[in-house]
Amino acid sequence: MYVIAMLVPVIDPVAIQIGPINIHWYGLSYGLGLLLGWIYISSKFIHDYAADKFIGREMISNFLPWAIVGIILGGRFGYVLIYDLSYFLENLHEIYKIWNGGMSFHGGLVGIIISTLIFSKKYKLNFLSLADLLAISAPIGIFFGRISNFINHELIGKPSDLPWSVIYPTGELISRHPSQIYEAILEGLVLFFILLVACKRYRILRTPGNASAIFLIFYGVFRIISEIYRLPDEQIGYIFGQVTIGMIISIPMMILGIILLNRKNGKKI
Repeated sequence: MYVIAMLVPVIDPVAIQIGPINIHWYGLSYGLGLLLGWIYISSKFIHDYAADKFIGREMISNFLPWAIVGIILGGRFGYVLIYDLSYFLENLHEIYKIWNGGMSFHGGLVGIIISTLIFSKKYKLNFLSLADLLAISAPIGIFFGRISNFINHELIGKPSDLPWSVIYPTGELISRHPSQIYEAILEGLVLFFILLVACKRYRILRTPGNASAIFLIFYGVFRIISEIYRLPDEQIGYIFGQVTIGMIISIPMMILGIILLNRKNGKKI
């Protein structure tokens, strides 16, 4: 079968340059994701459905720096520990260079859970209510993050002869699945609308923990599906058969989500 694949253009990793200041696509995507997420969960629509009315715009604004620190530290150290520990032990000065790529979603998830737990204890908020707000807004940031991966030619897909396959200029001229776009659609757009409909139609925010549970379950499912079409990290490869580390660490997320969804009477934590 003859396929005309799109050649992905080489795009400068620096999105905006203002004098000596370079703003990378990574930084832009994280910033835009956080901004739009903050606007979304600060809206009257979400507040009307929220279980904890004490978590308003001001409290969310106070939490924003905590979220940023949790995501960045957790995401970076998660990547270092899970994906390339030996390299970073030999190149400690590379750890802080997050603009070169290398952020783990699962590490960022652990980081923001910790920051959310500390913040909720400090301000006497329901931890799960705050976590739910993060869960319904997280797909926004994930979407922009995956688009950045596509721009930076990271996490490339397996060879494909499908009509929408792409050719990455940084590797062999082979048509491949645009796996980052798959993830942006599934983990970003589709998951966002699943949570939006669940909030509006099923009032999931009224029971603390339900939105978080749905996010964990569906993200885990979508991540495993996406990993089928994505090349594993070169330094790790497949764990066994066609199973990747991304698939394996998505399973505990799904289990935790099922436990949250089935806990008795939606008890507060």
